[in-house]
Amino acid sequence: MVRQPAVAGRFYNDIPERLRKELGSMIDPAPVRQKAIGIVAPHAGYMFSGGVAGKVYGRVEVPRHVIVLGPNHHGHGAAAALSPQREWLTPLGPVPISSSLAGFVKKHAPLVSEDAAAHTFEHSLEVQLPFLQYLRPDLEIVPLCLGFGDFASCRELGEGIALAVREFGQDVLIVASSDMSHYEPADSARQKDELALREVLALNPEGLLQVCRQKRITMCGVVPTAVMLVAALGLGASRAELVHYATSGDVTGDNRQVVGYAAVMVA
Repeated sequence: MVRQPAVAGRFYNDIPERLRKELGSMIDPAPVRQKAIGIVAPHAGYMFSGGVAGKVYGRVEVPRHVIVLGPNHHGHGAAAALSPQREWLTPLGPVPISSSLAGFVKKHAPLVSEDAAAHTFEHSLEVQLPFLQYLRPDLEIVPLCLGFGDFASCRELGEGIALAVREFGQDVLIVASSDMSHYEPADSARQKDELALREVLALNPEGLLQVCRQKRITMCGVVPTAVMLVAALGLGASRAELVHYATSGDVTGDNRQVVGYAAVMVA
């Protein structure tokens, strides 16, 4: 089975040559790429958030195996849905699922179940793949679409992912796909996003969930980010760096109602 692209031609270019050119213009060519355990990257249309995503992808060394965590915007399928397809297709070609790494994730994270419905229309994981393919043509992925909200489940899944990566025994990057505040005036969005990012940079996944609830911060990938942080801590992470922050207003010039975008590296 092949998972067909759902947002090619809308969120990003569906013509391979143009997509490669677009990715090359967005990804910062860092002189030395750094190993990272996890990153946070936005998932809006490339014209809005691609430049932010490109800054973190330009900084990290992308290994062959990547776990991609995204929020379930549509509410379909299992709470922690692993794609059962053998590969995902993008305009740059097919990306195989790493059956061995996925097997370890299922072994150590009982919350995870195979479910195609959660992935059929979901864009948050798909838009990360062209960036990863551009940098790592032999890429293999484990795509997980998350639709729960409690910290106990975040901790259970994050700890399970850490155990899975350790047993797998090879380098793995964990990508948390998330935009920040949605449809707020730019100043308000930045203030709220600073509160959320403060917890991310402090490697405090529970604090991140709490501040987003208490301050009504509409960070759609708060759960994937919390899960990534739990897993990263289990894998020895000691620091996080804000690589870039921007809003849609920086592109459109309209700051009345913006969406925030952050790029974070965890190592």
